[in-house]
Amino acid sequence: MANKSIKEHPALAAVRASESVKVKVACSDIDGVLRGKYLHRDKFFGAAQPHPNGGFGFCDVVFGWDSQDVCYDNTQVTGWQHGFPDALARIDLTTARQVPWDGGVPFFLGEFVNADGTPYAVCPRQTLKRVLKRAEKLGVLPMAGMEFEWFNFLETPHSWAEKKGVGPTNLTPGMFGYSLLRMNQNREFFNALMDEMAAFGVPIEGLHTETGPGVYEVAITFSEALEAADRAILFKTGAKEIGHRFGIMPSFMAKWSAQYPGCSGHIHQSLSDGKRNLFYDAKNKRSMSLLFESYLAGQVACLMEFAPMFWPTVNSYKRLVDGFWAPVKPTWGIDNRTASFRVIAGSPKATRLETRCPGADVNPYLAMAAVIAAGLHGVEKGLKLIAPPITGTNQGAENIPRAPRSLLETTKNFRASDIARDWFGDTFVEHFAATRDWEYRQWQDAVTDWELKRYFEVI
Repeated sequence: MANKSIKEHPALAAVRASESVKVKVACSDIDGVLRGKYLHRDKFFGAAQPHPNGGFGFCDVVFGWDSQDVCYDNTQVTGWQHGFPDALARIDLTTARQVPWDGGVPFFLGEFVNADGTPYAVCPRQTLKRVLKRAEKLGVLPMAGMEFEWFNFLETPHSWAEKKGVGPTNLTPGMFGYSLLRMNQNREFFNALMDEMAAFGVPIEGLHTETGPGVYEVAITFSEALEAADRAILFKTGAKEIGHRFGIMPSFMAKWSAQYPGCSGHIHQSLSDGKRNLFYDAKNKRSMSLLFESYLAGQVACLMEFAPMFWPTVNSYKRLVDGFWAPVKPTWGIDNRTASFRVIAGSPKATRLETRCPGADVNPYLAMAAVIAAGLHGVEKGLKLIAPPITGTNQGAENIPRAPRSLLETTKNFRASDIARDWFGDTFVEHFAATRDWEYRQWQDAVTDWELKRYFEVI
Protein backbone atom coordinates (compact mmCIF):
# COMPACT_ATOMS: atom_id res chain seq x y z
CA MET A 1 0.00 0.00 0.00
CA ALA A 2 2.82 2.40 0.85
CA ASN A 3 4.37 1.83 -2.57
CA LYS A 4 1.04 2.56 -4.25
CA SER A 5 0.68 5.90 -2.42
CA ILE A 6 4.18 6.91 -3.51
CA LYS A 7 3.37 6.19 -7.16
CA GLU A 8 0.32 8.43 -6.92
CA HIS A 9 2.38 11.57 -6.28
CA PRO A 10 2.88 13.42 -9.60
CA ALA A 11 6.54 14.22 -8.89
CA LEU A 12 7.36 10.60 -8.23
CA ALA A 13 5.37 9.46 -11.23
CA ALA A 14 7.39 11.85 -13.36
CA VAL A 15 10.66 10.38 -12.08
CA ARG A 16 9.46 6.87 -12.90
CA ALA A 17 8.37 8.00 -16.35
CA SER A 18 11.77 9.57 -17.00
CA GLU A 19 13.49 6.20 -16.56
CA SER A 20 16.44 8.13 -15.13
CA VAL A 21 18.80 5.92 -13.17
CA LYS A 22 19.70 8.76 -10.85
CA VAL A 23 18.20 11.79 -9.12
CA LYS A 24 20.02 14.91 -7.97
CA VAL A 25 19.14 16.23 -4.49
CA ALA A 26 20.47 19.25 -2.61
CA CYS A 27 20.09 21.17 0.64
CA SER A 28 21.33 24.57 1.74
CA ASP A 29 24.19 24.86 4.20
CA ILE A 30 24.43 27.78 6.62
CA ASP A 31 26.18 30.02 4.05
CA GLY A 32 23.64 29.39 1.31
CA VAL A 33 25.88 26.99 -0.60
CA LEU A 34 23.87 24.13 -2.05
CA ARG A 35 25.32 20.81 -0.89
CA GLY A 36 24.03 17.79 -2.73
CA LYS A 37 24.52 14.40 -4.29
CA TYR A 38 23.17 11.99 -6.86
CA LEU A 39 20.94 9.23 -5.53
CA HIS A 40 20.28 6.04 -7.42
CA ARG A 41 16.60 5.94 -8.32
CA ASP A 42 15.97 3.02 -5.95
CA LYS A 43 17.54 4.94 -3.09
CA PHE A 44 15.55 8.02 -4.08
CA PHE A 45 12.20 6.24 -4.01
CA GLY A 46 13.05 4.87 -0.58
CA ALA A 47 14.05 8.34 0.65
CA ALA A 48 10.92 9.94 -0.81
CA GLN A 49 8.54 7.92 1.35
CA PRO A 50 6.25 10.04 3.52
CA HIS A 51 7.00 10.60 7.22
CA PRO A 52 7.99 8.75 9.40
CA ASN A 53 10.00 6.54 7.04
CA GLY A 54 11.05 9.17 4.52
CA GLY A 55 14.39 10.92 4.19
CA PHE A 56 18.01 10.03 3.73
CA GLY A 57 21.16 10.46 5.78
CA PHE A 58 23.20 13.60 5.13
CA CYS A 59 26.29 14.26 7.25
CA ASP A 60 25.54 17.12 9.63
CA VAL A 61 28.96 18.60 8.89
CA VAL A 62 27.13 20.77 6.34
CA PHE A 63 26.17 22.87 9.36
CA GLY A 64 29.49 22.30 11.09
CA TRP A 65 31.91 23.79 8.59
CA ASP A 66 32.33 27.03 6.69
CA SER A 67 32.26 27.73 2.96
CA GLN A 68 35.81 26.38 2.66
CA ASP A 69 34.97 23.08 4.43
CA VAL A 70 36.90 24.08 7.57
CA CYS A 71 35.15 22.87 10.71
CA TYR A 72 33.99 25.40 13.29
CA ASP A 73 35.57 25.23 16.72
CA ASN A 74 32.76 27.00 18.59
CA THR A 75 29.40 25.40 17.68
CA GLN A 76 27.25 23.20 19.89
CA VAL A 77 24.57 21.76 17.59
CA THR A 78 27.20 19.99 15.50
CA GLY A 79 30.95 19.63 15.78
CA TRP A 80 33.84 17.31 16.53
CA GLN A 81 32.37 16.64 19.98
CA HIS A 82 29.40 14.91 18.31
CA GLY A 83 31.41 13.00 15.69
CA PHE A 84 29.53 14.53 12.74
CA PRO A 85 26.77 11.90 12.47
CA ASP A 86 24.15 11.78 9.75
CA ALA A 87 21.25 14.18 10.02
CA LEU A 88 17.95 13.34 8.34
CA ALA A 89 17.30 15.20 5.09
CA ARG A 90 13.76 15.09 3.80
CA ILE A 91 12.95 15.57 0.12
CA ASP A 92 10.33 18.20 -0.66
CA LEU A 93 8.42 16.73 -3.60
CA THR A 94 6.92 20.12 -4.47
CA THR A 95 10.38 21.30 -5.57
CA ALA A 96 10.56 18.76 -8.42
CA ARG A 97 12.52 19.94 -11.45
CA GLN A 98 14.71 18.64 -14.22
CA VAL A 99 18.17 20.09 -14.83
CA PRO A 100 18.28 20.98 -18.54
CA TRP A 101 22.08 21.38 -18.64
CA ASP A 102 22.58 18.01 -16.90
CA GLY A 103 20.75 15.74 -19.32
CA GLY A 104 17.35 16.47 -17.79
CA VAL A 105 18.19 14.64 -14.56
CA PRO A 106 15.36 14.91 -11.99
CA PHE A 107 16.17 17.34 -9.20
CA PHE A 108 14.71 17.99 -5.75
CA LEU A 109 15.48 20.31 -2.87
CA GLY A 110 15.41 19.03 0.67
CA GLU A 111 15.46 20.25 4.23
CA PHE A 112 16.60 18.80 7.53
CA VAL A 113 14.39 17.29 10.22
CA ASN A 114 14.95 15.65 13.56
CA ALA A 115 14.35 11.94 14.07
CA ASP A 116 10.78 12.69 15.23
CA GLY A 117 10.06 14.71 12.11
CA THR A 118 10.22 18.12 13.77
CA PRO A 119 12.19 20.87 12.01
CA TYR A 120 15.97 20.85 12.43
CA ALA A 121 16.59 24.13 14.23
CA VAL A 122 19.58 25.39 12.21
CA CYS A 123 18.38 24.36 8.74
CA PRO A 124 18.03 27.60 6.71
CA ARG A 125 14.98 26.42 4.77
CA GLN A 126 13.30 25.38 8.01
CA THR A 127 14.13 28.76 9.52
CA LEU A 128 12.22 30.48 6.73
CA LYS A 129 9.35 28.02 7.08
CA ARG A 130 9.16 28.83 10.80
CA VAL A 131 8.60 32.49 9.92
CA LEU A 132 6.05 31.60 7.24
CA LYS A 133 4.10 29.42 9.65
CA ARG A 134 3.76 32.43 11.95
CA ALA A 135 2.59 34.49 8.97
CA GLU A 136 -0.09 31.89 8.36
CA LYS A 137 -1.35 32.35 11.92
CA LEU A 138 -1.65 36.06 11.19
CA GLY A 139 -3.76 35.23 8.16
CA VAL A 140 -1.29 36.56 5.59
CA LEU A 141 0.67 34.95 2.76
CA PRO A 142 4.08 36.57 2.12
CA MET A 143 4.90 37.02 -1.55
CA ALA A 144 8.44 37.80 -2.69
CA GLY A 145 10.87 38.10 -5.55
CA MET A 146 14.65 38.42 -5.47
CA GLU A 147 17.04 40.41 -7.62
CA PHE A 148 20.77 39.76 -7.86
CA GLU A 149 23.64 41.73 -9.28
CA TRP A 150 26.80 39.74 -9.93
CA PHE A 151 30.11 40.01 -11.76
CA ASN A 152 31.25 37.55 -14.43
CA PHE A 153 34.87 36.63 -15.14
CA LEU A 154 36.73 34.69 -17.81
CA GLU A 155 38.04 32.22 -15.27
CA THR A 156 37.83 28.55 -14.36
CA PRO A 157 38.43 27.03 -10.91
CA HIS A 158 41.93 26.06 -12.07
CA SER A 159 42.84 29.43 -13.60
CA TRP A 160 41.55 31.22 -10.49
CA ALA A 161 43.56 28.93 -8.21
CA GLU A 162 46.68 29.62 -10.27
CA LYS A 163 46.12 33.37 -9.85
CA LYS A 164 45.94 32.82 -6.07
CA GLY A 165 42.86 35.00 -5.76
CA VAL A 166 44.27 38.12 -7.42
CA GLY A 167 43.53 39.84 -10.73
CA PRO A 168 40.52 38.08 -12.26
CA THR A 169 39.83 38.76 -15.93
CA ASN A 170 36.53 40.60 -16.43
CA LEU A 171 34.07 39.21 -18.96
CA THR A 172 33.75 42.65 -20.57
CA PRO A 173 35.49 46.00 -20.04
CA GLY A 174 34.10 49.33 -18.92
CA MET A 175 31.01 50.68 -17.19
CA PHE A 176 28.14 49.87 -19.50
CA GLY A 177 24.73 49.37 -17.86
CA TYR A 178 21.68 48.27 -19.85
CA SER A 179 23.97 47.62 -22.80
CA LEU A 180 22.60 45.74 -25.80
CA LEU A 181 26.15 45.60 -27.19
CA ARG A 182 27.51 43.80 -24.13
CA MET A 183 24.53 41.46 -24.11
CA ASN A 184 25.12 40.60 -27.74
CA GLN A 185 28.84 39.96 -27.20
CA ASN A 186 27.88 37.17 -24.78
CA ARG A 187 24.48 36.28 -26.18
CA GLU A 188 24.98 32.51 -25.86
CA PHE A 189 25.47 32.88 -22.09
CA PHE A 190 22.62 35.40 -21.83
CA ASN A 191 20.24 33.18 -23.76
CA ALA A 192 21.26 30.11 -21.78
CA LEU A 193 20.48 31.93 -18.53
CA MET A 194 17.07 33.06 -19.76
CA ASP A 195 16.01 29.84 -21.46
CA GLU A 196 17.59 27.15 -19.30
CA MET A 197 16.64 28.80 -16.02
CA ALA A 198 13.02 28.94 -17.19
CA ALA A 199 13.18 25.24 -18.08
CA PHE A 200 14.66 24.66 -14.59
CA GLY A 201 11.65 26.25 -12.91
CA VAL A 202 13.44 29.52 -12.17
CA PRO A 203 11.61 32.00 -14.43
CA ILE A 204 13.44 35.27 -15.07
CA GLU A 205 11.45 38.48 -15.32
CA GLY A 206 14.36 40.58 -16.54
CA LEU A 207 18.09 40.25 -17.27
CA HIS A 208 20.44 43.04 -18.26
CA THR A 209 23.96 44.37 -17.85
CA GLU A 210 24.62 46.64 -14.88
CA THR A 211 27.20 49.40 -14.59
CA GLY A 212 30.59 47.76 -14.19
CA PRO A 213 32.87 45.42 -16.14
CA GLY A 214 31.06 42.15 -16.70
CA VAL A 215 28.28 42.77 -14.18
CA TYR A 216 24.72 41.54 -14.80
CA GLU A 217 21.44 41.98 -12.94
CA VAL A 218 18.57 39.51 -12.82
CA ALA A 219 15.01 39.86 -11.52
CA ILE A 220 13.48 36.49 -10.66
CA THR A 221 9.70 36.24 -11.11
CA PHE A 222 7.57 36.99 -8.01
CA SER A 223 6.03 34.04 -6.15
CA GLU A 224 5.17 32.78 -2.67
CA ALA A 225 8.10 33.43 -0.36
CA LEU A 226 9.37 29.86 0.05
CA GLU A 227 9.31 29.30 -3.70
CA ALA A 228 11.04 32.66 -4.17
CA ALA A 229 13.88 31.61 -1.87
CA ASP A 230 14.13 28.23 -3.61
CA ARG A 231 14.38 29.98 -6.98
CA ALA A 232 17.00 32.39 -5.67
CA ILE A 233 19.37 29.74 -4.32
CA LEU A 234 18.88 27.66 -7.47
CA PHE A 235 19.64 30.67 -9.64
CA LYS A 236 22.97 31.31 -7.94
CA THR A 237 24.08 27.71 -8.31
CA GLY A 238 22.59 27.36 -11.80
CA ALA A 239 24.32 30.50 -13.07
CA LYS A 240 27.68 29.09 -11.95
CA GLU A 241 27.01 25.73 -13.63
CA ILE A 242 25.79 27.30 -16.87
CA GLY A 243 28.64 29.81 -16.84
CA HIS A 244 31.25 27.06 -16.58
CA ARG A 245 30.10 25.74 -19.97
CA PHE A 246 31.12 29.06 -21.54
CA GLY A 247 34.36 29.48 -19.59
CA ILE A 248 32.67 32.10 -17.41
CA MET A 249 32.87 32.25 -13.61
CA PRO A 250 30.03 34.23 -11.97
CA SER A 251 30.76 35.73 -8.55
CA PHE A 252 28.10 36.83 -6.09
CA MET A 253 30.56 38.46 -3.72
CA ALA A 254 29.13 41.62 -2.22
CA LYS A 255 32.16 43.72 -3.23
CA TRP A 256 34.98 42.19 -5.25
CA SER A 257 36.75 45.49 -5.99
CA ALA A 258 36.88 48.80 -4.13
CA GLN A 259 36.66 50.76 -7.38
CA TYR A 260 33.31 49.34 -8.51
CA PRO A 261 29.83 49.32 -6.96
CA GLY A 262 28.93 46.30 -4.89
CA CYS A 263 26.44 43.57 -5.74
CA SER A 264 22.97 43.66 -4.26
CA GLY A 265 20.40 41.01 -3.42
CA HIS A 266 17.24 43.12 -3.23
CA ILE A 267 14.06 41.47 -1.95
CA HIS A 268 10.60 42.60 -3.14
CA GLN A 269 7.73 41.72 -0.80
CA SER A 270 4.01 42.04 -0.31
CA LEU A 271 1.38 40.29 1.78
CA SER A 272 -1.64 38.53 0.29
CA ASP A 273 -4.80 36.97 1.65
CA GLY A 274 -4.66 34.47 -1.22
CA LYS A 275 -6.69 36.69 -3.52
CA ARG A 276 -5.54 40.29 -3.22
CA ASN A 277 -2.53 42.39 -2.34
CA LEU A 278 -3.01 43.53 1.26
CA PHE A 279 -0.41 46.29 0.89
CA TYR A 280 -2.64 48.30 -1.46
CA ASP A 281 -5.22 50.83 -0.29
CA ALA A 282 -6.73 53.16 -2.90
CA LYS A 283 -7.99 55.52 -0.19
CA ASN A 284 -4.50 56.23 1.14
CA LYS A 285 -2.65 59.10 -0.54
CA ARG A 286 0.39 56.84 -0.94
CA SER A 287 -1.77 53.80 -1.86
CA MET A 288 -0.33 52.13 1.27
CA SER A 289 -2.59 50.15 3.58
CA LEU A 290 -2.18 50.42 7.35
CA LEU A 291 -0.93 46.82 7.23
CA PHE A 292 1.79 47.88 4.78
CA GLU A 293 2.75 50.78 7.06
CA SER A 294 3.07 48.48 10.09
CA TYR A 295 5.10 45.97 8.03
CA LEU A 296 7.44 48.73 6.90
CA ALA A 297 7.66 50.15 10.42
CA GLY A 298 8.76 46.72 11.64
CA GLN A 299 11.60 46.62 9.13
CA VAL A 300 12.70 50.16 9.96
CA ALA A 301 12.60 49.35 13.68
CA CYS A 302 14.36 46.03 13.92
CA LEU A 303 15.93 44.84 10.68
CA MET A 304 19.38 45.98 11.84
CA GLU A 305 19.12 43.45 14.67
CA PHE A 306 18.95 40.73 12.01
CA ALA A 307 21.84 42.19 9.98
CA PRO A 308 24.12 39.09 9.82
CA MET A 309 21.31 37.27 8.04
CA PHE A 310 21.56 39.65 5.08
CA TRP A 311 25.18 40.84 5.54
CA PRO A 312 26.69 37.43 6.37
CA THR A 313 30.38 37.80 5.45
CA VAL A 314 33.23 40.16 6.27
CA ASN A 315 33.09 41.24 2.64
CA SER A 316 29.43 42.25 2.98
CA TYR A 317 30.42 45.38 4.85
CA LYS A 318 32.81 46.57 2.14
CA ARG A 319 29.68 47.18 0.04
CA LEU A 320 28.27 49.60 2.62
CA VAL A 321 30.11 52.69 1.44
CA ASP A 322 28.58 56.15 1.87
CA GLY A 323 27.73 57.72 -1.46
CA PHE A 324 27.48 54.44 -3.38
CA TRP A 325 24.26 52.69 -4.34
CA ALA A 326 24.05 50.42 -1.29
CA PRO A 327 21.97 52.10 1.46
CA VAL A 328 23.75 52.40 4.81
CA LYS A 329 20.89 53.56 7.08
CA PRO A 330 17.46 52.10 7.97
CA THR A 331 15.55 54.65 5.91
CA TRP A 332 12.50 54.46 3.68
CA GLY A 333 11.30 56.45 0.71
CA ILE A 334 8.72 56.49 -2.06
CA ASP A 335 10.34 54.97 -5.17
CA ASN A 336 13.72 56.14 -3.82
CA ARG A 337 16.65 53.86 -4.57
CA THR A 338 18.90 55.58 -2.02
CA ALA A 339 16.70 54.30 0.84
CA SER A 340 17.02 50.92 2.50
CA PHE A 341 13.29 50.38 2.08
CA ARG A 342 11.87 51.50 -1.24
CA VAL A 343 8.09 51.74 -1.28
CA ILE A 344 6.71 51.01 -4.76
CA ALA A 345 3.11 52.15 -4.50
CA GLY A 346 0.73 52.26 -7.41
CA SER A 347 -1.57 49.60 -8.81
CA PRO A 348 -3.29 46.94 -6.68
CA LYS A 349 -1.03 44.30 -8.21
CA ALA A 350 2.33 46.12 -8.16
CA THR A 351 2.29 47.83 -4.73
CA ARG A 352 5.14 46.33 -2.74
CA LEU A 353 8.22 46.92 -0.61
CA GLU A 354 11.74 46.53 -1.96
CA THR A 355 14.25 45.90 0.82
CA ARG A 356 17.56 47.07 -0.64
CA CYS A 357 19.87 46.20 2.27
CA PRO A 358 20.89 42.63 1.38
CA GLY A 359 23.89 41.88 -0.80
CA ALA A 360 24.21 39.19 -3.44
CA ASP A 361 26.23 37.08 -0.97
CA VAL A 362 23.16 36.20 1.10
CA ASN A 363 21.76 32.81 1.92
CA PRO A 364 18.35 33.47 0.28
CA TYR A 365 16.46 31.49 2.93
CA LEU A 366 17.95 33.47 5.79
CA ALA A 367 17.69 36.86 4.10
CA MET A 368 14.06 36.15 3.23
CA ALA A 369 13.36 34.99 6.79
CA ALA A 370 14.95 38.16 8.19
CA VAL A 371 13.02 40.70 6.11
CA ILE A 372 9.66 38.94 6.50
CA ALA A 373 10.13 38.41 10.25
CA ALA A 374 11.03 42.08 10.71
CA GLY A 375 7.95 43.15 8.77
CA LEU A 376 5.62 40.75 10.54
CA HIS A 377 7.01 41.90 13.88
CA GLY A 378 5.64 45.32 12.97
CA VAL A 379 2.30 43.78 12.03
CA GLU A 380 2.05 41.76 15.24
CA LYS A 381 2.89 44.77 17.39
CA GLY A 382 0.78 47.19 15.35
CA LEU A 383 3.75 49.51 14.88
CA LYS A 384 3.07 52.94 13.43
CA LEU A 385 5.13 54.37 10.58
CA ILE A 386 6.36 57.45 12.43
CA ALA A 387 9.58 58.21 10.56
CA PRO A 388 8.98 60.38 7.47
CA PRO A 389 10.25 59.20 4.07
CA ILE A 390 13.60 60.49 2.93
CA THR A 391 13.80 62.44 -0.31
CA GLY A 392 16.51 62.90 -2.90
CA THR A 393 19.83 61.39 -1.91
CA ASN A 394 19.28 60.57 1.76
CA GLN A 395 17.78 63.98 2.54
CA GLY A 396 16.08 63.63 5.90
CA ALA A 397 18.42 60.88 7.10
CA GLU A 398 21.00 63.16 8.69
CA ASN A 399 20.20 62.12 12.28
CA ILE A 400 19.70 58.40 11.62
CA PRO A 401 22.67 56.26 12.74
CA ARG A 402 24.38 54.37 9.93
CA ALA A 403 24.70 50.59 9.94
CA PRO A 404 27.67 48.97 11.71
CA ARG A 405 30.72 48.46 9.52
CA SER A 406 31.73 44.96 10.63
CA LEU A 407 30.36 41.46 11.01
CA LEU A 408 31.64 41.43 14.58
CA GLU A 409 29.38 44.33 15.59
CA THR A 410 26.25 43.08 13.87
CA THR A 411 26.73 39.58 15.26
CA LYS A 412 26.86 40.95 18.81
CA ASN A 413 23.60 42.82 18.17
CA PHE A 414 22.01 39.73 16.62
CA ARG A 415 22.96 37.46 19.52
CA ALA A 416 21.54 39.98 22.01
CA SER A 417 18.28 40.48 20.09
CA ASP A 418 15.15 39.27 21.86
CA ILE A 419 13.25 39.80 18.60
CA ALA A 420 15.63 37.48 16.72
CA ARG A 421 15.26 34.81 19.40
CA ASP A 422 11.48 35.16 19.30
CA TRP A 423 11.28 34.68 15.52
CA PHE A 424 14.14 32.27 14.81
CA GLY A 425 14.60 30.41 18.10
CA ASP A 426 17.46 30.36 20.59
CA THR A 427 19.19 27.39 18.97
CA PHE A 428 19.37 29.03 15.56
CA VAL A 429 20.48 32.39 16.97
CA GLU A 430 23.29 30.85 19.02
CA HIS A 431 24.48 28.62 16.19
CA PHE A 432 24.36 31.27 13.49
CA ALA A 433 26.04 33.83 15.73
CA ALA A 434 28.81 31.31 16.46
CA THR A 435 29.37 30.72 12.75
CA ARG A 436 29.59 34.47 12.12
CA ASP A 437 32.06 34.85 15.01
CA TRP A 438 34.15 32.15 13.33
CA GLU A 439 33.93 33.90 9.97
CA TYR A 440 35.17 37.15 11.50
CA ARG A 441 38.06 35.38 13.24
CA GLN A 442 39.21 33.87 9.95
CA TRP A 443 39.40 37.40 8.57
CA GLN A 444 41.30 38.65 11.61
CA ASP A 445 43.86 35.86 11.27
CA ALA A 446 44.38 36.41 7.53
CA VAL A 447 47.27 38.42 6.06
CA THR A 448 45.89 40.21 3.01
CA ASP A 449 47.49 41.59 -0.14
CA TRP A 450 46.43 45.06 1.07
CA GLU A 451 48.63 44.64 4.14
CA LEU A 452 51.55 43.42 2.10
CA LYS A 453 51.30 46.35 -0.30
CA ARG A 454 50.96 48.83 2.53
CA TYR A 455 53.55 47.59 5.03
CA PHE A 456 55.96 45.11 3.42
CA GLU A 457 58.55 47.60 2.19
CA VAL A 458 58.07 50.81 4.11
CA ILE A 459 57.42 49.80 7.71
